[in-house]
Amino acid sequence: MRSWFLKLPGNVRGTLIALFATALFTVASALVKYAAPQFHVFQILLFRQVIMLVLILPVFLKNFPDNLKTRRPGLHLLRLSGASMALVLGFVAVSNLPLATAISFSFTKTMFVTILAFVLLSEPVGWRRILAVFTGFAGMLIMLRPDPGSAVSPYAIIATVAALGAGIAVTSVRRLSSTESAATLISYQAVFVGLLVTIPSLFVWKTPDFAGFVLLVAIGVVSALAQWLGVQSYRAGEVSVVTAMEYTKLIYATLIGLVVFAEWPDIKTFIGAAIIISASAYTLIRESRQK
Repeated sequence: MRSWFLKLPGNVRGTLIALFATALFTVASALVKYAAPQFHVFQILLFRQVIMLVLILPVFLKNFPDNLKTRRPGLHLLRLSGASMALVLGFVAVSNLPLATAISFSFTKTMFVTILAFVLLSEPVGWRRILAVFTGFAGMLIMLRPDPGSAVSPYAIIATVAALGAGIAVTSVRRLSSTESAATLISYQAVFVGLLVTIPSLFVWKTPDFAGFVLLVAIGVVSALAQWLGVQSYRAGEVSVVTAMEYTKLIYATLIGLVVFAEWPDIKTFIGAAIIISASAYTLIRESRQK
């Protein structure tokens, strides 16, 4: 079975792995949504980070203490701040919005990365990509539902800020990857995001029963497996091909939301998501061709 799979073209293997990874990412989000009525998001995130740290412990110990040495602590701090913002606010959004809606807002990350790469990394941005960014944000506004006389959902704004945090983290990693090892990047993410949420977790801690403990551990295990598969997909296929599979999260989220949470996104969510996905896909393809 393994040899048959390895004989497939790289992009096919990358696509298949990415489809599985995005399914697991969506399942992890659904588990967070299911756990939210019982546990605070800080406690959920703390369990997630502890599980992920345990799973990468062999890599961490093998490279210790060199994996914690860095010449760019400020950029690491920026990256960790963005990652923490993305995770905490993303969990809040998933907990309070329909699953498909929360996932759709996360797609605006590509728009923020384009802007931040221009501002922080001085990457050239042509008029086509600028137009794609404005188009993507138009789709976001549709999902925000700015109807006359209606209030914008605070959780929709939170989901947008979470996407901004993810964009900050991704942009920071782009610059850090030129000087920092993969072990250093992994170690800082696993250790320090956990440390950042430890103190607030103490104030909202609720000792889980056996079922709750299994649920919290499952969130960490599924998240770690999804991230590992995501890395493998990029090793197998081209970035533009593999990244495009991220948008299948919307399909998974819609199905899970309907079956598990009895949610059905309204038409504005689908229209806005379609616009964001189109603009993001164009940006990724354009960037890949330029490289």
